[in-house]
Amino acid sequence: MIKRVFSSKILLFILPLFFGFSSFGQTVLQDSVAVAKANVEEKVEHSPKKATIYSAVLPGLGQAYNKKYWKIPLIYAGFGTIGYFIHWNNDNYKILRQAYSDLTDGDETTRSYENLEGAEYYDLDNQTDYNNFKTGLSKQQSYYRRNRDLLIISMVGFYGLNIIDASVDAHLFDFDISEDLTFNWEPTMQYRNFQYVYGVSCTFTF
Repeated sequence: MIKRVFSSKILLFILPLFFGFSSFGQTVLQDSVAVAKANVEEKVEHSPKKATIYSAVLPGLGQAYNKKYWKIPLIYAGFGTIGYFIHWNNDNYKILRQAYSDLTDGDETTRSYENLEGAEYYDLDNQTDYNNFKTGLSKQQSYYRRNRDLLIISMVGFYGLNIIDASVDAHLFDFDISEDLTFNWEPTMQYRNFQYVYGVSCTFTF
């Protein structure tokens, strides 16, 4: 009878300890899993795909995603400059095209070519001056049209460059550039084949 009571007391003492340690282990495991999930959520990779899409949708947005905010004014200054010269060349082309049309249509009431700079130096009743003036108008309108078209191509190229820049910056976003990345060089001398050889020793540290 005494042994049974003693055994029962031991069980009553051990069982709470066992269940206590078990619940403590489960709590620690749950906490570890929660911390691991939190670390995974905090470590968000910088996506080159997102940077590329952002810059394709709106120039400069990919640079903002890469935190290269100083590039955004340069991008829009580039677009603004190219756009201005496209407009300027297109206006001159349209003026010269209209002047050429008025000169060659045989209608005396259409004389916009007389407003062009330098037109007063030509005697259009003289066939030679007329031909020279006509040739000059044709060449000038071709010149401005070609410049306009090249600038439009440049605009497309600049748009593509904006996308490439965002993509490259995104790929290098997590690249480690620290003081440990060094390059050293110094003169060196080695003894080979019974003679001294002079050279330069280069050392990379990373």
